[in-house]
Amino acid sequence: MTNGRNGLAARAGRWSAQHRFKAIAGWLAFVVAATALASVVETRTLTDEEAGVGESRAADQAISGAFPEDSTETVLVSNHRISTDDPRFEAKIANVSAELAATEGVAAVRGPYRDGGAGVAEDGHSALISFQLDGGGAVEPEYTEIVEAPLATVAELDDRSPGYSIAQFGESSAERALDESFAEDFRRAEVSSIPVTLIILIVAFGALVAALVPVLLAATAVMAAIGLLAPLSQVFPVDESAASVILLIGLAVGVDYSLFYLRREREERAAGKGPEAALEAAAATSGRAVLISGITVAIAMAGMFLAGDSTFTSFAAGTILVVAIAVLGSLTVLPAVLSKLGDRINKGRIPFLRRPEDRAGESRFWGAIVDRVMAHPKLWGGLAALLLVLMAIPALGLKTAVPGIDSLPQDLPVVQTYNEIEEAFPGSEFPAEIAIETGASRPGELSSAIGELRERTAESNLFLKPVEVESSPDGSVVQVDVPLAGDGSDDRSQAALDRLRDEIIPATVGAVPGAEANVTGFTAGSADFNRLMAERMPLVIAFVLAMAFLLLLVTFRSIVIPLKAIVLNLLSVAASYGVVVWIFQNGNLESLIGFESHGAVASWLPMFLFVILFGLSMDYHVFILSRVREAYERGMSTEDAVARGIKSTAGVVTAAAAVMIAVFSIFATLSALEFKQFGVGLAVAILIDVTIVRSVLLPAAMKLIGDWNWYLPRQLQWLPTIGTDHGPARETPPSPRRPRSELGSEHG
Repeated sequence: MTNGRNGLAARAGRWSAQHRFKAIAGWLAFVVAATALASVVETRTLTDEEAGVGESRAADQAISGAFPEDSTETVLVSNHRISTDDPRFEAKIANVSAELAATEGVAAVRGPYRDGGAGVAEDGHSALISFQLDGGGAVEPEYTEIVEAPLATVAELDDRSPGYSIAQFGESSAERALDESFAEDFRRAEVSSIPVTLIILIVAFGALVAALVPVLLAATAVMAAIGLLAPLSQVFPVDESAASVILLIGLAVGVDYSLFYLRREREERAAGKGPEAALEAAAATSGRAVLISGITVAIAMAGMFLAGDSTFTSFAAGTILVVAIAVLGSLTVLPAVLSKLGDRINKGRIPFLRRPEDRAGESRFWGAIVDRVMAHPKLWGGLAALLLVLMAIPALGLKTAVPGIDSLPQDLPVVQTYNEIEEAFPGSEFPAEIAIETGASRPGELSSAIGELRERTAESNLFLKPVEVESSPDGSVVQVDVPLAGDGSDDRSQAALDRLRDEIIPATVGAVPGAEANVTGFTAGSADFNRLMAERMPLVIAFVLAMAFLLLLVTFRSIVIPLKAIVLNLLSVAASYGVVVWIFQNGNLESLIGFESHGAVASWLPMFLFVILFGLSMDYHVFILSRVREAYERGMSTEDAVARGIKSTAGVVTAAAAVMIAVFSIFATLSALEFKQFGVGLAVAILIDVTIVRSVLLPAAMKLIGDWNWYLPRQLQWLPTIGTDHGPARETPPSPRRPRSELGSEHG
């Protein structure tokens, strides 16, 4: 009997096989109940003021609490043949304003000739009309629906106004258009991922039934997790894309865990064991590996709790939830299904592919590679390490930026309208918003300070006009909008923000006793988020590495195994960072991937990639090392155990990696630049991990380290184990020669 026969995974597998109906019915009832929760409990999504960080979050909360919720829209009217002071242009402005005022959901229409012509462009051929969306007194108006009527009015006006360009832009119209675009992209990715996964598994197993089992387990785990996301969101409000992240991670780990379990069960059957004994062996070995892998992935995802950002917190909660459900399904319903199917798991054989029964052995392709690496570990290990270091070098120049309008699909009408407004009225759409909480300040003193602030911004070429001031109904907050030079995300905009925060505000409104001033807006929010990521990234990395080290230490009872695993995974992550920087920041492969480089990587990407990649990489690492340790404990030398463990797992790891690479590559086809970066980064990292790291660096390193791989100092002998029957760990490296008892019955 294999080690771990009395562990949690083995006991769960035995119970499920003996109570198949209860296990399967219980799982289905759980999935149905969890899914039904989503229709009973409304999922709470993050609001703008909850999603921010730092000073900009404080400003958002002050504005949200003092001002009634509203939404301002802007209509750009342009005619490059006549000027804005032409009577015909003025008549068109009057006509557009009148039709907007008569449109449902529109209030407070303001023409361009107010405030001394503040809504007229310097080129004299464009003008802006602004209006408020009328929420009808609702507590939480659905502005993305209300905006539909004025959008239709503006579109109709544009159609029947030859010579004029009339287009609308605003927070609600942009949100509506972008939500539709992103929803369509994610829908395409989600719809494509399941068939792609199924095709890869059919090729890997050669049988339809065997391919369907992992897909169904992963799909039901994702359904349950998304259903439970609704009550979870009452504690952790979730980002709107949390469900897509759950799908991505749930599909990856759900398929992985099923593959590990199913492949081992088939190997044991091919070795001559009966159905019950084969399933018990799979539960005791691969089941335990699944449990440890799930804990490792969850630990990596938990690192996002330390990011200090609400979006990352929601991603952490959602991904840990789906990983836990996938592990639960793998340890309970999967053994029950396999017990029920028996050898019928090989039904639906695909013609022209190898028979399922012939796929249980070692991979000849990867076996040949591992043999060559083990024969010359210094050469191949050195070359692999050098290659990864070279790939990682571009990451030294990593520059991050919060994705702006230039990262969005440029063919969207709403983006084109924004670009036109920004060209005619620089800085008008995303100004710096100063939230001044009046507190115990004197009104006259504060008013004088605001006037001084306006004067100082007018004296600098880092700021544009007009500076607009608005007081809340109760007078508790005054909002001052200051247009910044630049495009909102470039160096000029950042310099303007720094001047405003560090010099102008402290010398004006910030010096008023009893008042508190904070700055928000796109540029301020971007700067605060970048600063937070720079501060928290080392903390997240330290937490993930420390927890992974402790988990592998007690799992394999070795101090060398976790250190080596961490180094190899960091090399893999660093290399993937380098590739992302080389492609997206340095502008390579633009025509192939379909993007235009803006000289930076999305600010959220490095941290998100790290936790995802580290978790998924350790997933494979635990599975492979579990097989190596198993072979070692059965009497093989370390060298033979490494070769046997990697060769016997190469096929299933390759299939699992192929699924993830294919799914992540789908994201590289989406419209938004940040999703392309995300998809390429993950796909490249998994490819690096399964080829260079697992097939070259890992066997080379373990061969060179030898029996020191299993070293555990005397001071750590007290450590507990996780669901295993491992014997005492070695305090000193053992003799390189070990008896090879049981080798005749060893099947990896």
